[in-house]
Amino acid sequence: MPKIPEAVIDAWNSRKGAVVFVTVDESGLPNAIYATCVNLVDNERIAIADNYFNKTRSNIFSNSKGSILFITKDDVSYQIKGSVEYHIDGSHFDDMKKWNPAKHPGHAAVLVNAEMIYSGSDIIFP
Repeated sequence: MPKIPEAVIDAWNSRKGAVVFVTVDESGLPNAIYATCVNLVDNERIAIADNYFNKTRSNIFSNSKGSILFITKDDVSYQIKGSVEYHIDGSHFDDMKKWNPAKHPGHAAVLVNAEMIYSGSDIIFP
């Protein structure tokens, strides 16, 4: 599995606001949501808490790929694309419960595996 470059990890750590998480349904129709409950799992994956997903969850179950878009405090945008995992138990779920605010239900931990990374139109990885 690819690694998220250190420069992108630094950008993630200086992001501002919510991220945009995009999935696609079986007919190719995209669905974009704002997500605020997110966490860098390691140098390969980003986790999003499924607190109130509906279409997004359905898209994930139809084997959708995903994309996370974020912007830094310096107004530089990044997009991370890849396969998506849905965890309703296990270590990723337990970890999400630690950083997801208790006021949210935290139905699952959704992991996006970094397979392609862009900054604007520039390809950062692969």
